[in-house]
Amino acid sequence: MINRLPQQTTSLDDFATLVSYSFMDTLNADPDATSNGSDHYPRQVFSGHYVPVSPTPLENPEYVAHSKTLFHELGIADSMAHSTDFMRVFSGNLTSVPESMRKVGWACGYALSIYGTEYTQQCPFNTGNGYGDGRAISVLEAVINGQRWEMQLKGGGRTPYCRGADGRAVLRSSVREFLAQEHMHALGVPTSRSLSLYVSKTEKVRRPWYSQGSRSMDPDTVILEPVAISTRVAPSFIRVGQIELFGRRARKNAYPQAMEELEKLVLHLIDREYADVIDQSLSTPEKILLLAQEFRNRLTSLIANWIRVGYCQGNFNSDNCAAGGFTLDYGPFGFCELFDPLYQSWTGGGQHFAFLNQPVAAERNFAMFCKALKPLLTSHPDTLRELDEIQSSFASKMQMEMETMWAAKLGLDSFNAELFGELASLMMHTSVDYTIFFRELSTVPDDIGPLKKSFYQNPTYNKAPKEMNNRWSEWLDKWKALIFKDHTTSSEELSSQMKRVNPKYSWREWFVVPAYQQAMAGDYALLRELQEIMTNPYDEQSKEAEAKYYRLKPTEYFEVGGLSYYSCSS
Repeated sequence: MINRLPQQTTSLDDFATLVSYSFMDTLNADPDATSNGSDHYPRQVFSGHYVPVSPTPLENPEYVAHSKTLFHELGIADSMAHSTDFMRVFSGNLTSVPESMRKVGWACGYALSIYGTEYTQQCPFNTGNGYGDGRAISVLEAVINGQRWEMQLKGGGRTPYCRGADGRAVLRSSVREFLAQEHMHALGVPTSRSLSLYVSKTEKVRRPWYSQGSRSMDPDTVILEPVAISTRVAPSFIRVGQIELFGRRARKNAYPQAMEELEKLVLHLIDREYADVIDQSLSTPEKILLLAQEFRNRLTSLIANWIRVGYCQGNFNSDNCAAGGFTLDYGPFGFCELFDPLYQSWTGGGQHFAFLNQPVAAERNFAMFCKALKPLLTSHPDTLRELDEIQSSFASKMQMEMETMWAAKLGLDSFNAELFGELASLMMHTSVDYTIFFRELSTVPDDIGPLKKSFYQNPTYNKAPKEMNNRWSEWLDKWKALIFKDHTTSSEELSSQMKRVNPKYSWREWFVVPAYQQAMAGDYALLRELQEIMTNPYDEQSKEAEAKYYRLKPTEYFEVGGLSYYSCSS
């Protein structure tokens, strides 16, 4: 049965008619869990797909923001975000929900692998049975016009996986995640979405952070920050690390139901994320092959899109990789401003997760995904071989996606390695702004004048500016010869095409920092201004917006903790 949304949902009672709990109803609860969800302290979880957990409500919640775009897509009236009952639920209080809604949510465990290496020592028990959703609690699923959405509170309090932490998110990190998710959606990159953001007017927690103007790589002070809960939305929140956890258990025959629980989770993933491309009548081995193939396709496309818009997932472990093939977990992320193949804003991430190393990191996560599926195929050697072939094809598929993406950014019908190589060298030797350069190139300029808007002019450039400008002019001439050879369209048509690929407005941390600083003082005006700018990243906006948000990073912001890099964002 498909739940059909009324023309507009204006009450929580209306919304409650759309609620459906497939994860909890289909999969296994931890047999050691409490029935009332009072499971808020670290412990080992040995089996089961989830632990029922009741969120910890915010004290004295206050509205900060909601996604008007997503509310419209879901048919929810904007007024709902301000209503007492809606705010109560999405600030973590499930005690007075309508009858069809449950008073507990759920948290899930997952395994950790970093760049293709399995780890257990990050788990406080050194067993791998305590790693998972430490402060993320899913509270409901809703089926709206045939599409299932899971809604998850980030900062909803402790779960058994909290590893001794407080289970809270602060307003600073919540503002970042709220804005970034909707920005990525507007950029055309598959992502989890932002529903709402509420802050406590009275509850605060201490977090390590950077003092004003600090150039320390690590936080050098501790600050008191307001507690917040953001609600993120996706078809599901099943991670590669989740599949991996059950794959490891099945491999080791950790308990009698281990293989069964792996199969149930994989089939549930297919039902939730791949039902439109995988026929339910197929056998499990056939489904697994199609799942691997489709996930490979989605993941390679996703990574190419990340690089297209300058996004860097600074901690791309398997647990931060959504099995549905979309962007997940906006904590240690950044957007490349000054072009650098090794750009990495998160100090704990390492070079292997740097900007242009993300394709290889994705390949490692895909390998762990395939490894987790293999216990289900031990009696099907032919299928195992086919799975190995799909896995080994990842690199070539990734390369194809990257070349297609670079060609699109350059307005070419096909990738030209020589032209791109020359461009990459010039971009690094000049220090160009990644977003501004490609947007200015999208105007199909007559000379390099517009491109120079993107030049930070590093010492290499300043040593011989005339020579560098000549090199840029030569490259521009080669590029224009190619694009007009490839295209019969006019410059105006080509420019319009390229502008749909190359955004004008991108995430810049030095815009966002003042927004969350002001929000911490109770002023949300700049946050909402940024929300408007960043959800229309391809559009030409007002002259005032352009002057404010379409410009190079000021030199005084380079190498500043919390602006150019950070070690946490909790």
